[in-house]
Amino acid sequence: MKKIIAGALLMGASTLAFAQPGCGVGAMIWKGQSGIAPHVLAATTNGTFGNQTFGMTTGTLGCQTNASVQSMAMYMDSNIDKVARDMSRGTGENLDTLAVLLGVDEADRDSFRKVLQDNFATIFPSSDTTSGEAVDAIVALLEGDQTLSKYVAA
Repeated sequence: MKKIIAGALLMGASTLAFAQPGCGVGAMIWKGQSGIAPHVLAATTNGTFGNQTFGMTTGTLGCQTNASVQSMAMYMDSNIDKVARDMSRGTGENLDTLAVLLGVDEADRDSFRKVLQDNFATIFPSSDTTSGEAVDAIVALLEGDQTLSKYVAA
């Protein structure tokens, strides 16, 4: 019995490596809840029903179809605190990593950093902001910027 439980936990945890924050039916069910337990439950739900892959392929169920946005989301999921720190300062390795993952040209990076720093309170309205919420806010801000919108177009 212990092996079955351990196996189920391992399978659930392994889906986290491929989970896109804020995406799939599991994310919709557990939306607004933070912490590891809701994240694991959302990923397990998505893994059980296979809906996240469908959502990512079709752009439904709250999933982004832009590969660079997906990469940014996965990075944010693991590094949200470091990204928030760099974003609040308008500079730093983690902020530069976001720019690289989104394919932001060197010429546009100062503008990218400034938009994110100037809108820090919108991206991270509270200390409980999830990586999925932050990614959604970043995408919305970039979509509204004439110069930077090309980097988040689906």
